[in-house]
Amino acid sequence: MAISRKVREQMNNGSAIRKMFEEGFELKQIHGAENVFDLSLGNPLLEPPPEFRAELARLAADETPNTHRYMQSSAGLPEVRASVAEVLAEESGVPFTENEILMTVGAAGAINAILRSILDANDEVVLIAPYFVEYTFYVAHQNGVSKVTGTDENWLPDIESLEATIGPRTRAVIINSPNNPTGVIYPESSIAAISAAIQRAEEKHGTEIYLISDEPYRKLIYSDAPYPFIFNHHPRSIVATSHSKDLGLAGERIGHIAVNPGDPGKADLINALIFSIRTLGFVNAPALMQRIVGKLQRETVDIDIYRKKRDLLYGALTDIGYECVKPDGAFFVFPKSPIPDDVEFVAQLKKELVLVVPGVGSGAPGFFRASYCVDDWVIEGSIDGFKKVFAQANS
Repeated sequence: MAISRKVREQMNNGSAIRKMFEEGFELKQIHGAENVFDLSLGNPLLEPPPEFRAELARLAADETPNTHRYMQSSAGLPEVRASVAEVLAEESGVPFTENEILMTVGAAGAINAILRSILDANDEVVLIAPYFVEYTFYVAHQNGVSKVTGTDENWLPDIESLEATIGPRTRAVIINSPNNPTGVIYPESSIAAISAAIQRAEEKHGTEIYLISDEPYRKLIYSDAPYPFIFNHHPRSIVATSHSKDLGLAGERIGHIAVNPGDPGKADLINALIFSIRTLGFVNAPALMQRIVGKLQRETVDIDIYRKKRDLLYGALTDIGYECVKPDGAFFVFPKSPIPDDVEFVAQLKKELVLVVPGVGSGAPGFFRASYCVDDWVIEGSIDGFKKVFAQANS
């Protein structure tokens, strides 16, 4: 028994996304990569914008002393945090300064630092299903307990269920919009209703509850509607985000935390976050990437490319007969499985060399996730498999 029981159990119940990715690699070795249609992993397809490479080259040639040493604070470089704050203030209408921004090792690093900062053992975190599959592990790492609430047929939060799920040990509610796996954006009305439910629970139980918004897809939106920020709805609100998707930098692990300037306990929280970033072993976000993204806060990849891929996959699946809410953002579709057992459906698709992820791992059995951040030939090549398995299910 060389490893902990806790980690062994988590590995056995681990991410279906990673498992499918590994199985896909094996299938490609057997059948050839061109014959396997892998829609399982949300690995951004698009390359970073040209400004990224220009800034990278400039910084690589910069011989200014101390450029690559430890920085003064684990919160990150002041000039980078100021740049993030400036653009976030413009977009949200909230008066952010560098003091409310902390640079992190991606959104995952941000969420882990947040949870470490606010959870005591057996404190509860409410997740809204379907949710990103790794959330439950993040909560467990900090000895917290995940509680799951649901959504309606359009994947919008069920406020009555949420209110019933929040209890005296609840310390946070995590939302993810645009959502992974559904691609749905929570409208302003949902944000307001979630916040009101949290505030009623705080009053009822005499507690303080954080609203944590995980926003790595915030700039991958397919409409002109303004994004509904959380900050004006609940004072104890925190955003975790990354540049994995909007700048195509998933492998560079760079993101940030934004703490609501109106949080009355923000000073204590920010000190805890700085401590957690350091002692989780991150120490600080990568210095080179901080400097680069500080210059690129108004840049994104070409979102229209993802929009066209969405239309290609969503259109093909709904033409076949799959039931699916059309995504407003991100790069996933989350259709209903044509058979009740989504794990069995995914296994049948795999026989056709089409790889997707069962919804049960996201707290939504009976559905499946397919990613369209892939080359068009992968989407097009998957259609026959989707047709065949759908026909079998309905024969």
